[in-house]
Amino acid sequence: MTAPQITAKSWLMIAILGLTWGATFLVIEVALRGITPFWLAAGRIGFAAALMVVVWHLRGKPVFTSEARDWPGLVGVAALSSALPFTLLSWGQQYVTSGFAGVSMAAVALIVLPMAHVLVPGERMTLRKLAGFVIGFSGVVVLIGGQAFESSGSAMEPWGRLACLGTATCYAMSSIFMRRLPPADPIGLATMLLVFGAVLVIPVAWAVEGPPPLPPRETLLVVAGLGLIPTAAANILRVIVVRSAGPVFMSLVNYQVPIWSVVLGSLILSEPLPPSLLWALALILMGVMVSQWGALMRLFAGRRR
Repeated sequence: MTAPQITAKSWLMIAILGLTWGATFLVIEVALRGITPFWLAAGRIGFAAALMVVVWHLRGKPVFTSEARDWPGLVGVAALSSALPFTLLSWGQQYVTSGFAGVSMAAVALIVLPMAHVLVPGERMTLRKLAGFVIGFSGVVVLIGGQAFESSGSAMEPWGRLACLGTATCYAMSSIFMRRLPPADPIGLATMLLVFGAVLVIPVAWAVEGPPPLPPRETLLVVAGLGLIPTAAANILRVIVVRSAGPVFMSLVNYQVPIWSVVLGSLILSEPLPPSLLWALALILMGVMVSQWGALMRLFAGRRR
């Protein structure tokens, strides 16, 4: 396993992922009006998997290659990267505030750091990295404000919070184990992970919520959009970033998601921008700068040559 290679393309890809996943919360809210949580997760993963199989087939290569020899690892990463977190988050968001869900996703970066230190060569946890990630997490808490830990009043709230934290842990673990998989084509790997994810989540949705519903056409279009952009396309980018730049760098996306969620909510839904936005953005950018100082210096040094 080579050391993480962080380039200008890596920064561009996590910026795109932050914007994409930041918009996803709004779209999920719309989709849940016409479909149940488990079938929403199954629908977006199933659509994305079918789409990726077609793309991989059009490239003239088999979906399952000899490179994919770590079948248990692939199934485990598929469960942790899509099947489990999509289902847990869709279910958990019914019982917690959106603020708590946002903080939970930002916690991915803090969960990844000690795990990568132990399991991924070249991803050692230093005081500088830890300080940067704590500063960034503080920025997310400042942005969300009083909603971060207030109660929704639901009797199921403790379980909902546990589901959100479980989602964050799944994302962290999947990034670590994805980095440790054998060499494979990024599109082929992304395809296999989504196929396995669909195989895992569809029977669970059927067992919990019964046969698949027939939602309105508008809901089907929203689910298809979720499968196309934040699931299929974003999964390819995520695989590329984790496999090249490493899981710690990839976890920086989770600090961007709440920022984009707030900004897009203002632009699209005319929600008021919180006065803490600029302070939160400053803290998040400072956290990124502190934690990734070495990568930033190498990037700018390379541009000056």
